[in-house]
Amino acid sequence: MYEAVHAHPDGQSTVARYAKTAADYGFEGVVVRNHTDSRAAYDAEQISETYGIDVVSGLEIRATDPQEAGGSVGNYRSSQTILALHGGTNALNRFAVETEKLDVLAHPMTDRGDINHVLVKAAVENGVRLEFNLSGVLRKSGGQRVRVIQSLRKLKEIVDYYDAPYVVSADPTSHLELRGPRELCALGEQLGFSSEFITDGMTEWGRLAERNRHVQSESFIEPGVERGRYEEES
Repeated sequence: MYEAVHAHPDGQSTVARYAKTAADYGFEGVVVRNHTDSRAAYDAEQISETYGIDVVSGLEIRATDPQEAGGSVGNYRSSQTILALHGGTNALNRFAVETEKLDVLAHPMTDRGDINHVLVKAAVENGVRLEFNLSGVLRKSGGQRVRVIQSLRKLKEIVDYYDAPYVVSADPTSHLELRGPRELCALGEQLGFSSEFITDGMTEWGRLAERNRHVQSESFIEPGVERGRYEEES
């Protein structure tokens, strides 16, 4: 299972501090999901070796409109293992699910954003994961927390109906906000989600990283065609 984090300067903790805490909590990896205007500097390989945990390079695009988002996708896709879009408006949510070069539509139900059947079907077609972001449940209270829970339950209902791809994250901005897999599964059960649903959503980050690393490797040419494959088989 993986957690997707905002590291310094987008968050309060360094990538190394996240990695140490996440490893102690039993995570297999962390995805660095800093926004594009607050990118982190870190040595993923060295941190991985030090703490025995996978460190995945990623970015969460923050844009004011689809045109700006499209430019960022072009700029960052080739250099990042996982590329997400900070959603929350209907225009950006639509752009994300229709863009197969994006991996994740992050917190689509925040602010004025919404998800409907048309958008979920597009997400299925283009392989864009919808994020179940648990930060609002963990760190908000009162009416705000109630609205977050209602939005997450609505999203789950439509994701289940279309068997849409998804990820789960507590979206921490500090290592102190990290929550272990068991705690997140227990939280999910309070929301009416099974522990298997939460576990699968956290594991999906790792599956994405493995797939994208393979696609970005020198041996990959296109699906089903890899450099050197036929020489090895002959």
